[in-house]
Amino acid sequence: MSIIETITDVDNTFLSRRELTCNFAGLSGKLKKLEAVDMVSKEFKLDGKVVIPIRLKTQVGKPTITGTFFVYEDEELAKKHINPTIFSRLEKTKAKIAEAEKEAAPAEAEKEAAPAEAEKEAAPAEAEKEEKSE
Repeated sequence: MSIIETITDVDNTFLSRRELTCNFAGLSGKLKKLEAVDMVSKEFKLDGKVVIPIRLKTQVGKPTITGTFFVYEDEELAKKHINPTIFSRLEKTKAKIAEAEKEAAPAEAEKEAAPAEAEKEAAPAEAEKEEKSE
């Protein structure tokens, strides 16, 4: 059983896009737009296409989210049709994620280096203990 249930899948030839409306079961309050885009891209095999999340709406009294997505072949066409505010919000979110990954990478490197340094510091301390015991 899939988490994603397709409500509508319309091919809008007039605007040259595919319009998907899906329900995400059990993800109420936990799903972010970029995560939803990844899930939809994998579910419908949309690699190489531009998937834009238009709306994520939580159902009242249910743990379900209804999402509306537009799928374009060309990003320039999408920018012509869709409000620029949506693109700016997506770019801000992507920038925050990239910044968080940059901050997490040095912290992980320090954690990996710390045990090696601790071993180096522990070796002389152990040698001193051995000398004292002799």
